[in-house]
Amino acid sequence: MKQLLLTLIVITIISSCFVLVKCKYMIYDTAPRIEPDKINVHLVPHSHDDVGWLKTVDQYYAGANNSIRGACVQNVLDSVISALIDDKNRKFIYVEIAFFERWWNQQSEVLKEKVKELVNTGQLEFINGGMCMHDEATPHYIDLIDQTTLGHMFILREFGQKPRVGWQIDPFGHSAVQAYLLGAEVGFDSLYFARMDYQDREKRKNEKTLEFIWEGSKSLGSSSQIFTGIFPRHYDPPDGFTFEINDVSDPIQDDELLFDYNVQERVNDFVEAAMAQVNVTRTNHIMWAMGTDFRYQYAVSWFRQMDKFIHYVNLDGRVNALYSTPSIYTDAKNAANETWPLKTDDFFPYADKANTYWTGYFTSRPTFKGYVRSMSSYYLAARQLEFYIGRNGSGPNTDALANALAIAQHHDAVSGTQRQHVAADYALRISKGYAEAEKIVASSLAFLTTSGSSDNYEKTAGMLQQCPLLNISYCPPSEAVLAEGKSLVVVVYNSLGWKRDEVVRIPVSTNELIVLDSGGKEIKSQLLPIFNASLNTRNYHVKAYLGKSPSSTPQYWLGFTVSVPPLGFSTYIISKAKHTDRCSTMSTVWTSDSTGDETVVVGGGNLKLHYATDEGKLTRYINNRNLVEESMEHSYSYYSGHNNTNQASGAYIFRPSGTFPIKSEGQKAFTIIRGPLMDEVHQPVNSWINQVTRVYKDKEHAEVEFTVGPIPVDDGIGKEITTQITTGFKTNKTFYTDSNGRDFIKRVLDYRTDWDLKVNEPVAGNYYPINLGAYVEDGSKELSVLVDRAVGGSSLVDGQIELMLHRRLLFDDGKGVGEVLNETICVVDDCMGLVVQGKFYIRIDPIGDGAKWRRTFGQEIYSPLLLAFAEQDGNDWTNSHVSSFSMIDESYSLPNNTAIITLQELESGKVLLRLAHLYEVGEDKDYSVMANVELKKLFPNRKISKVTEMNLSGNQERDEMEKKRLAWKVKDPSEGKIVRGGVVDSEKLVVELGPMEIRTFFIDLVNIRMFGSEQ
Repeated sequence: MKQLLLTLIVITIISSCFVLVKCKYMIYDTAPRIEPDKINVHLVPHSHDDVGWLKTVDQYYAGANNSIRGACVQNVLDSVISALIDDKNRKFIYVEIAFFERWWNQQSEVLKEKVKELVNTGQLEFINGGMCMHDEATPHYIDLIDQTTLGHMFILREFGQKPRVGWQIDPFGHSAVQAYLLGAEVGFDSLYFARMDYQDREKRKNEKTLEFIWEGSKSLGSSSQIFTGIFPRHYDPPDGFTFEINDVSDPIQDDELLFDYNVQERVNDFVEAAMAQVNVTRTNHIMWAMGTDFRYQYAVSWFRQMDKFIHYVNLDGRVNALYSTPSIYTDAKNAANETWPLKTDDFFPYADKANTYWTGYFTSRPTFKGYVRSMSSYYLAARQLEFYIGRNGSGPNTDALANALAIAQHHDAVSGTQRQHVAADYALRISKGYAEAEKIVASSLAFLTTSGSSDNYEKTAGMLQQCPLLNISYCPPSEAVLAEGKSLVVVVYNSLGWKRDEVVRIPVSTNELIVLDSGGKEIKSQLLPIFNASLNTRNYHVKAYLGKSPSSTPQYWLGFTVSVPPLGFSTYIISKAKHTDRCSTMSTVWTSDSTGDETVVVGGGNLKLHYATDEGKLTRYINNRNLVEESMEHSYSYYSGHNNTNQASGAYIFRPSGTFPIKSEGQKAFTIIRGPLMDEVHQPVNSWINQVTRVYKDKEHAEVEFTVGPIPVDDGIGKEITTQITTGFKTNKTFYTDSNGRDFIKRVLDYRTDWDLKVNEPVAGNYYPINLGAYVEDGSKELSVLVDRAVGGSSLVDGQIELMLHRRLLFDDGKGVGEVLNETICVVDDCMGLVVQGKFYIRIDPIGDGAKWRRTFGQEIYSPLLLAFAEQDGNDWTNSHVSSFSMIDESYSLPNNTAIITLQELESGKVLLRLAHLYEVGEDKDYSVMANVELKKLFPNRKISKVTEMNLSGNQERDEMEKKRLAWKVKDPSEGKIVRGGVVDSEKLVVELGPMEIRTFFIDLVNIRMFGSEQ
């Protein structure tokens, strides 16, 4: 009874308190102000929204499949916009335009006007501004430019704004190309990221060098500099300051009626965290990234707390807090007049703790990486053809492929670190985009081959077929047996700015064939047998991809040399040979029995490869032209993936527990195929690795085509497959790898330029991303290896280059994806481990000469010749179609040190042209010089009315960008003359390009005549 009475008394007192002390509406003072004499804490609200990872892009946007993760980007944007409209002092930054564009298109005009006002007043700011936050290790630089341009064009079109800041907070290492090309050349004032090596971070914190000036290009020197900041921890707030619903951080409880009133306690926490960060950075400005993955789904829960913190912290007076953005923060840093340290090269490889190197993803999902690369080159060619015949506003266009490739550059897409169903979704999007772009290519080639004649155009467009599965020997139009009087037409398109002479290979079903060039002259051709191993791979994968088995079985590869003009096509006719004709040359086939100890020589031209028959292996490389001779071996091995639960090898992490050579199973026999155009060496390394080494008569490099898989894991061990090219070079632990296919960066084994490396993973810690290639050199020669997709690689032994080709693992690495990297391919219910087929290329040159091959042939690898097929009856095609054509002046070719990396008609009707210098300063004695491109000869049939130079992403004029560029004081600045092209004269219309320079132009064209008709 006493207890009940006491309870009633307490209730009565509390009730009286609520009556006597009324709660009131609180107005928080969040007006932004910077206090010059205080520590200024810039609170930057953000949500990091992965454009696919654990869920697909659509699932993340709509909030579907929430059993995986409760994430809905649509909710984030709805909630944030509402919260910003409620209070003009609040700010928010947004990055992933792939999501924002979708959300924007679903909004009413009334809300769009309100959002535009938020953008105009700086409450909502677009940061980075690409379609996604791209990876920095595995994309090609052209893809990085394209996806950034797509996002920047949207922002400019809808809001008239130009992003000022790079925000690469989540990629797993950072490239020099990101700093200077996707940073300074885009017009960014600064770049911010979170992930960096744990040893480097500690040193930088101690020395207060987390913020610095990054000079990413030695060729462009100080003009490539960008202010860069690294967060002291991750891209989330300090501990105790996350406020999503269900987060554990204590909110400010500022109602005095509450028992847990804690204003001063939380203010003290805030000041303490701010002072800790001040101790590791310079100036009186610090930034807190107020958010993390998929936050602000209920935005008011964050903003309510930040409103309170700003209000009460500023009343306290020890530090100053304000809503901010990275742009405001950058301006404050710039105004501080501080002198900043200088950083060169890059931030690879990345380890977040000992034994945890994020270098496995350089190779993860190699078939997807290869698919992205091949579709990237196809998109480049399709845009050229689309430009030449004119963009179709209502019919097929290249937009779907552009969007699919853009999101594929996301740091959990081409990186290979997404879940399997997400990888399939990315591939499906690219496939659909390709299907539409394929129509553009066919219709464009039809238009060009028929001279625009409406009578033949539609018929030809329907006839032209392409073969996206040609890499696995599947091409129905070339495999078809030609009926009497019929012949096969092959249209070969070259997207590069110089003439190309190459051997083309297509599968055929008969051996009595003859090949004629566009002038009707018979050309050399060669038939090579297709072996059972290739056919088995072909048949299984065709059924897996198309759902049906091939209707025919090709017997041979038909190889013939084509000569194709720049930005143009040539036509070749393949027909049945008559009794009076010479047929294609049948290759000779020789198989070793592995019992002798003789040496056989492969190669019908300058390049000779020596093989030892007793061991079945390559022993020597000789070039008779440049007199290079070197011992050479080619081998395979695998690393067993670490399965320690503390840190396993997985999608992200490469942590080997041992290395094992892969030796031939049984006899070491190999087969040599010889002919007038090429020699091939076929070697079955074991039951799941096959390789073909190809030497073309008129080329001086070796092409290695490998087939790896299914990797056996029935022994319970995950495996990471590597190949080694070994010479006798003395390279002093030094090698060179490319940065996103652009600059080459010097690497030294077990060494970092910025700190004294503590070596705890001697293999994984020396792996680097490779997109173009790698090379090593001694005093007289250099060995180069080029690749057809992104891979990881190193030089762990002097004179050797190692590439990782494939990975199949049995444990998750605990870095978030929550799924084992164990890819399979299935036909109905029959599944097996993924098979990878790809190529790499080997060459040795005298010292100083290798760059010519790396740069020229590197472009040809990226942009392979595009083939289209049709069947003709008699000579009807030959008599009614143009057999050869070039978009540019027939007497002109681009300089050997330049490339056209974008030629595209925009929706506005303007032409977007990008020209790239391919060489670095000092890289080559002949080509590391100023290049000149004559625009009049690029557009010979059209009048150029205006040329406007733009920044890299095309959202502002170059002059405007340069005038706004912030000036920074740099400690120990680099010296050296910067060579850049000058202003384009409006009469001469010649573009100058300095080494490593990329110049972007909007060109207004007035069509004069194309094929004799007004356009």
